[in-house]
Amino acid sequence: MLLYAVLALQFLPTPTVSELVQEQPLVLKYHNGQLLKGQITVNLIWYGSFTPIQRSIIVDFVNSLSYSSSSIPSASSWWKTTEKYKGGSSVLVVGKQFLHPAYTLGKNLRGKDLLALASKFNELSSITVVLTAKDVAVEGFCVSRCGTHGSIRSVNGKVRSAYIWVGNSETQCPGQCAWPFHQPLYGPQTPPLVAPNGDVGVDGIIINLATLLAGTVTNPFNNGYFQGPATAPLEAVTACTGAFGSGSYPGYPGRVIVDKVTGASFNAHGANGRRFLLPAMWDPQTQACKTLV
Repeated sequence: MLLYAVLALQFLPTPTVSELVQEQPLVLKYHNGQLLKGQITVNLIWYGSFTPIQRSIIVDFVNSLSYSSSSIPSASSWWKTTEKYKGGSSVLVVGKQFLHPAYTLGKNLRGKDLLALASKFNELSSITVVLTAKDVAVEGFCVSRCGTHGSIRSVNGKVRSAYIWVGNSETQCPGQCAWPFHQPLYGPQTPPLVAPNGDVGVDGIIINLATLLAGTVTNPFNNGYFQGPATAPLEAVTACTGAFGSGSYPGYPGRVIVDKVTGASFNAHGANGRRFLLPAMWDPQTQACKTLV
């Protein structure tokens, strides 16, 4: 009987790859919750030491999302994909900025510390972005996340506002949170790209901030657009992780624009002559991940 079983197996038809792995379609379902649309104020909290140049790069990035650039591809054209999610456009405007260079909460922050910082601005139609400096350790940073987004309620519970936290990974985990501007920790060791603004940590922040801003306006309160469980959702950009240009695959960001003089890699023009590398975003019309180049 055993010999028969072996011989029988030898004559079974060889399964194709499509039969072995049935790839699930990427569809971010709308869960009928509130989205952030219209004019949205983005307040910035700088926790720790950031140079004026570093701050200007990030401010220029946020402004670029609503800035009509004559150069293409542009950061604003990337952001326009969010208009295809129900409810129309989201126009981001930089609001208040709070410098926090004294590290009054220390250099090892927990989740409750981020909430305390984010609660400084608790306004309707706003997003508070907490940015932590390269020498600040945050619970879960470099282990399971490069940043996060969530929401907080006012004291009376009537106002619910969104917040984002992103850390500067330059000294702690650039291979994880500033890829592809640094060698990855794992996987294919392709040469890193040259950061378009000359700062691996800040250009890494831009990628993660872009990811979280898109996730925030399309899924601010865990009942917007996402796939999978609400506790660990795939959102507008996290559903397209690792893709920055056409032809991308795990370990390879795809074909992007390279400056012939500086060697810097980018795929989007922005305000004040800035250039950025922005990740692919899921397009609800085509139901596919969309890159700028």
